[in-house]
Amino acid sequence: MKILVVEDDAPLRRSLAATLEGSGHQAHCVATGEAALKVSADTAFDAMILDIGLPDIDGFEILGRLRRSGSTLPVVMLTARDAVRDRVAGLDMGADDYVLKPFEPEELVARVRAVARRTIGAASASVVVGELVCDLDGGTARVGDRILDLRPREWAALKVLVGRAGRAVNRALLAAEMFPGDESVAPNVLDVHVGRLRRKLQPDGPSLRTLRGLGYRLDP
Repeated sequence: MKILVVEDDAPLRRSLAATLEGSGHQAHCVATGEAALKVSADTAFDAMILDIGLPDIDGFEILGRLRRSGSTLPVVMLTARDAVRDRVAGLDMGADDYVLKPFEPEELVARVRAVARRTIGAASASVVVGELVCDLDGGTARVGDRILDLRPREWAALKVLVGRAGRAVNRALLAAEMFPGDESVAPNVLDVHVGRLRRKLQPDGPSLRTLRGLGYRLDP
């Protein structure tokens, strides 16, 4: 898994990165809330470890911004606070788990793996991104009261994009979901299908952006 670590304490940040990488994961570490918001918008992660007490933006505010943007990124929050109301506030805002400092790094990694697995297995619920509602069980999508007439490859693309709303989805990942079993897909073929999906989302649905050199991103 690719995990974003948001922690301003340098020794703890290095310890978490070493533990994650020693467990076979990729760790991308930042020390501020602004950096976390920027990198999470530009890069696809499987989970985030988020400290509440950051020097610039409170961890609760970062979590709130992510959830308001439609992001379903699994988030495990870290805090030295032991008040029940703080834990309840974080969970109510959309945190997937809560870990109090001090903690064993190996236990934290296990918790991150657990919330990531739960998110992957949560495909039975509808996913909402702005005015777009996707019924993953029923295989339907609508923007407001408008039902989208999607071809199978457009639906396959949309499922990937809504699952990573607000984050970049690289072309290779999208192509693998849209064209399973095909080892190579011409770039223009992928662009044609994404272009059709983009037009069907307009004008009142989420914005489907092309990120040069990265792939695509669905923004509420």
